[in-house]
Amino acid sequence: MRAIDMHSHYYGGLVDDLLKRDRRPFVSRNAAGRLVLNAMTASTEMSDGYTDIPARLAWMDRNRIATQLMTFPGALGVDVMPAAEIAPAILSYNDHLAGLCAGSGGRFAGLAGLPLDDMAQAAAEMRRIRHDLRLPGVILPGNYFLSIEAVRRLAPVFDAAAETGALVMIHPGLMPGEAPPEPYPDTSVYRASVLNLQASLAQMAMTVLAGKLAEAWPSITFHLVNLGGTLPFVLERLEAVALSRPPHEPFPRESLRGMVYDCASLGPRALELAVRTFGADRIMLGTDYPIFTPDQVADTVEAAALTDAEKDMILAGTASRILDRLR
Repeated sequence: MRAIDMHSHYYGGLVDDLLKRDRRPFVSRNAAGRLVLNAMTASTEMSDGYTDIPARLAWMDRNRIATQLMTFPGALGVDVMPAAEIAPAILSYNDHLAGLCAGSGGRFAGLAGLPLDDMAQAAAEMRRIRHDLRLPGVILPGNYFLSIEAVRRLAPVFDAAAETGALVMIHPGLMPGEAPPEPYPDTSVYRASVLNLQASLAQMAMTVLAGKLAEAWPSITFHLVNLGGTLPFVLERLEAVALSRPPHEPFPRESLRGMVYDCASLGPRALELAVRTFGADRIMLGTDYPIFTPDQVADTVEAAALTDAEKDMILAGTASRILDRLR
């Protein structure tokens, strides 16, 4: 089966603006002339896949990926910079992304970025993304989803998205005014990029549930990355706490099916647990390309102890249902 990758990032269309900057986030060139992405806390040499569409298509073909959802690089923190400074670059990127997707013959779909420092402008761009650019939705920084109070700031964006329906990817990222986290005193790459990040995704899921976002905006599909982080593993503890402490009511497990999830950068055992937790019809293939560049990405799904029908749903069925609805 040809798969649909629902979690990748695309930096083309933004690099020229980032090359003009001299403070993080910015792009520079190393001694060999290669582009270097200087993100909030780290610097990485950019592979061809960050910006080069033929290189991306070649990688997709090797991995049997028919369609790839490319997103604005939200984790950079560009979308939460002062709107007066960065909004033109974000809107230009969205135009570029829409053009690529429209001319790709179905190989690409795209999630745009928003100038979130100005919520009225962000809501207006949300409408333009769906009405004019015909992209399925947007990527939003996960820190908004760490509390109900914070996520309420996004209500104007949700209202705009709900007019036509939209896909909203919840991805780790800062809110306006937040500083990048300090590195841990040791093994920071593991503590920050794995242990803390995955726990924070479970917090984001809790906000969607407790804030009843799916009920308030039913035409929006909320997409949480990385299988919801640690959520499948701790769900039984959540249920035990719910019954043993006031108000002694069952944890709303079924509400977890109000979101969809991708399996980017996780393996077959995690995928099996997530299927038992959410159902295969709520899970999609994800790669996190080009941050991660695994070969034969579908092998994660094939190696999982799942039925053929469940594997087909994860590889393409769930994603196809969502993208078809938002065309």
